[in-house]
Amino acid sequence: MKVKTILVSQPEPKIENSPYFDLQEKKKVKIDFRPFIHVEGVAAKDIRQQKVDLSQFTAIILTSRNSVDHFFRVADEMRFKVPDTLKYFCQSEAVAYYLQKYVVYRKRKIYVGKRMFADLAPLIKKYKDETFLLPTTDKLKPLVRETLNNLNIEWKEAVFYKTVISDLSDLANVYYDVLVFFSPSGIESLFHNFPEFKQNDTRIAVFGNTTIKAVEAHGLRVDIAAPTPETPSMTMALEKYIEQANKGK
Repeated sequence: MKVKTILVSQPEPKIENSPYFDLQEKKKVKIDFRPFIHVEGVAAKDIRQQKVDLSQFTAIILTSRNSVDHFFRVADEMRFKVPDTLKYFCQSEAVAYYLQKYVVYRKRKIYVGKRMFADLAPLIKKYKDETFLLPTTDKLKPLVRETLNNLNIEWKEAVFYKTVISDLSDLANVYYDVLVFFSPSGIESLFHNFPEFKQNDTRIAVFGNTTIKAVEAHGLRVDIAAPTPETPSMTMALEKYIEQANKGK
C-alpha cells in the first residue's frame, strides 16, 4: 500500500533544513507533527518536599535540555542564586551548548560527555568528592541510577519535570498511512487516548529497541524500524520504505 500521509509523534522541527521537510518535498508525501507526550515542570514547593536544598550541591548532572531549563526555573522559583563555582556535568555537547542560554560558558566549570550517559561516568568519577544533584524526569532510566551508584559518589536524584500524556482527542477520526514513534511513552499515549486502537493498514515506524518492545507488547506490528546499519536515522528508514511502497506511483 502506498504512503501519502505520515504523523510524527514529536513537535515540528524548528530548523528549516530538517530532513523531514526534505523527505516531504522529495517523496511528495504529507508529514504532520504532533507531540504525543509533553513535559510539565514540578513546582518548587513539591521539590522541597523531596528534601532538596540547592545550596547543598557543588555539582549538577544535566542529561537533556529539559533538565537545564527546569533546573534554572526551579532555582529562580526558589530565589536561589546559582553560584559561579557550581560544576556542570553535561551528557552531550548539545546539552552543554544549550547551557549557554543561562550561564557565561567560558566562566564556568563544564564537563562534557560524548553522547551516552555511561560516557559521563569517568568524568564524574574524577570529581568524586563533589556533592551531585541530578534534576530529572519521573521516567528516569534505571541505567542512570545504576551508573551513579556504582561510582560511590554522594548524589541525589530529584524530579524537576514530568512526562505527561497529551490530549489527542481531535485526531479520533483522522487517518494516517504511517505513525512514527520514538519512545514507549508515545505508545502509552496512543492507547491512553484511543484504547480501542486497531492497526489494520496503518504502518508503524519505530526508533529504538525499547520502543519496538513497547509496540510489540501492545500486539502491534512494526513495519519500519530504525536505527539500522543501512538506515541510521528515522527519515532514512521512512524514505527507503516509501520508495518500496510507492513504486509505480
